[in-house]
Formats: sequence, structure tokens, C-alpha cells
Amino acid sequence: MGKTLAEKIFDAHLVDRPFGDTWVLKLDAVFCHEITTPIAINDLAAKKLDRVFDPARIKAVIDHVSPAKDSKTAEQGKILRDWARRQGITDFFDIGRNGVCHAIFPEKGFVRPGYTIIMGDSHTCTHGAFGAFAAGVGTTDLEVGILKGVCAFRKPASIRINLLGKLKPGVFPKDVILGVIKRIGVAGATDRVMEFRGPVVEAMSMEGRMTLCNMAVEAGGTSGVCMPDKTTVDYLWPFIGPGGEGRYASKEAALADFAGWQSDGDAAYDTTVDMDCSGLEPSATVGYKPDEVRPIRELAGTGVDQVYIGSCTNGRIEDLREAAAVLRGRKIAPRVRGILSPATTAVYAQALEEGLIRVFLDAGFCVSSPTCGACLGMSNGVLAEGEVCASTTNRNFYGRMGKGGMVHLMSPASAAAAAVAGHIASPADL
Repeated sequence: MGKTLAEKIFDAHLVDRPFGDTWVLKLDAVFCHEITTPIAINDLAAKKLDRVFDPARIKAVIDHVSPAKDSKTAEQGKILRDWARRQGITDFFDIGRNGVCHAIFPEKGFVRPGYTIIMGDSHTCTHGAFGAFAAGVGTTDLEVGILKGVCAFRKPASIRINLLGKLKPGVFPKDVILGVIKRIGVAGATDRVMEFRGPVVEAMSMEGRMTLCNMAVEAGGTSGVCMPDKTTVDYLWPFIGPGGEGRYASKEAALADFAGWQSDGDAAYDTTVDMDCSGLEPSATVGYKPDEVRPIRELAGTGVDQVYIGSCTNGRIEDLREAAAVLRGRKIAPRVRGILSPATTAVYAQALEEGLIRVFLDAGFCVSSPTCGACLGMSNGVLAEGEVCASTTNRNFYGRMGKGGMVHLMSPASAAAAAVAGHIASPADL
């Protein structure tokens, strides 16, 4: 019997099986940000364990509130900043050269096929787009990872999601993952790895695949994964080719190596879901659960107070291009405030170079620094009670972006259309 990608990664990283189905895995990287990591830092220091297993394999960023909004968030940033200096962590990205964690770490080449990665953040599953096993963990597991470079997991079964057909114009990866979550439900992948396969995935960019995997946790998944292929090689080539580490002399050699991190043809799956994406439409969430999804045409006319474009789901350059294509030459509705937060400073710089920031400014958007602030209702776009936001983020839980606020999740293009129309609308409606 063949093995799934997740099974291959677990086998290759196994350190110990102390009891039952508990697998202790060696970690290739531990990612950290200023909201969850300071708790672990302080606890380790209190236990006189203020050290790290390998400073080169720990990557840290200040991203959730960037820049700090009050004394508490400033203190959280200071704890992470001082710790990174104390431990010799050179891959630390402070304000001004930072970005949303699940965007900047892949952008820097820190995620590779076959890797094991943990972070104190539920959307760590994003990094599975590269053929890695990446999972969000709690404080205790994060502390052990920082200290020993290992983490204990139950070996997860895999669900194979075959995304078939071809996307219609105006339908994007965000619409696809919303469709998947609607199909299987918010608990449909609990304690499972969601393996995204099929021609729709193969046609996606790495940015699109990261959008898919980012929201695996919204279906209860431990991680989401895609098979590494030529698209993966092309994305990573500046880091793994002769101009980077020089690990591979040619893209063909890299592709042949990455093929070892693909599921076998006869691998066993807990469940297989075939989903024809040819009929998918631009979609959005309703209510307070990510599986409550309806076509945008059924929601047309629903008023919005704010439009937010950004986050670890949809703040990359591809997302900004999609939104700008809708906004170019248009103004947002007078009743709407629009907020753009490019996912990283590099994305911001590229958007400037391409003239996209000018498009957003001319349309009437506020452009902020890279931050997660609005997504979890901490800063830079918090909703007032009763307000409605068309958002490219990943969660529409009650109070997620502000107490009493309503969040409709959708693609960047659909969010841009809502900004112009003043209500939920499809780009085609414009």
C-alpha cells in the first residue's frame, strides 16, 4: 500500500513513538509572532529554560498589531524583539521590513516540500501549499518546539479533495475554498489533512494554493496540502537555485527531488471528495460560520459599511492585482470605507511599482502597513456594532472583526466590487 504525503513526512521526521498513536516529529522550522510567542517566552524564562534549539530554524515577525496600538501590544512586541536578539535569531522581521506571518515566511523561501512546521497560529496550515506538513499549536507545544525542536502529533488521516473542471472567469481560489467548506462543513476535516488535488489546483499559482490551504482549518483540518510541482519549483527557484543556496543545478533536478514528496497513486484516504468547479460562481459567506456560503448573486444589494482587502488569505500581489482590475477608473461608494493592507512590505513595494497602490488611493481606499489587525478585530479596521464588512479574510465568527459586526468573506475582486457598488455585488455587475 502506498503512502499519502502526510504519511511520508511523518515517517521521515519520526523521533519517537512514546505511546499509542503519538508521534514525536523533528521540526524543520518554528515560526513565531508577537501575540502567542511572548507567553511561551516568558514561561520558558520563568522555568530557567531561556534558550532555543536552533536559532537558524526559528523565524519571527511582528505582524498582528503593526505598529503597536497601545502599551500592551508594544510590550508584546518588545518581548519578542528582545528575545530574538538574545537568542541570536537573525530571521526576525520587525516593523518596516515585516509582513503577515503566513505571507512573509513563504516569500522568504522558508517553506519547502517535505518540511514540518509549527506556529502558535491556527492558519499555519497555509504552508502546506508547498507540500509541507504545517500546523498551528498551543503554548505548551510551542514551548517544546522552541526548546527541543520537536512536536508531538497524532498521525492524521488524509481527505483527498479532487477539484475538477475549469474555473469560469471571475471565479478565484477564495471562491473554490468557500465551495469546499460549504460542501464538507466546518467539522468535515476535523483531525485530518486536506489534500487538494486535480486540474484546478494544478492550474493555480502558489498564491492561489496558499489561499486554499489557509482555510483548511475552517473545515476543522489539521493542515491543508498541495503536491509540489513545477509551479512550486518556479516559486522557490530564487532560493534553491544557483542564485540562492545552489541546492539544485537545474529546475528539472529540483522537480525530480520534490516528486518524492507526493502522495503515491495507491495511497489510502479516509474520504475522497470529487468536486466539479466548472459551475462555481463568485461566492460569499453569510451568518457566522465559514460553511454558510451563498452565490453573490443571491446576496446582491446587501449593504456594506467597510471593505477590507488583505490578510494571510488574500493580501498577496496576485490578490491586489485582482482587486485593482475592478477598481481601476472607479470610485468607492460614499457610504463605504475601504482599507487595503498589503500582506508584506515586499508586496507593498511591488504594488507601488506596478501602480496598484495609486489605483487603490484614487478609488478612495486607505492603504495601511502590513498587519493582521483588522482580521481579528485588534486594530486598523475594527467594526462597530451593527456594521457590515465585505472582507478577504478567513473567519466570519461573531465578533471576529469587532463586537456585533457582520463579516462576509469573499474574493478580492468581489470585495472591490462591493466597495464600488456600496453593497455586495459581483464584478460582472459593474
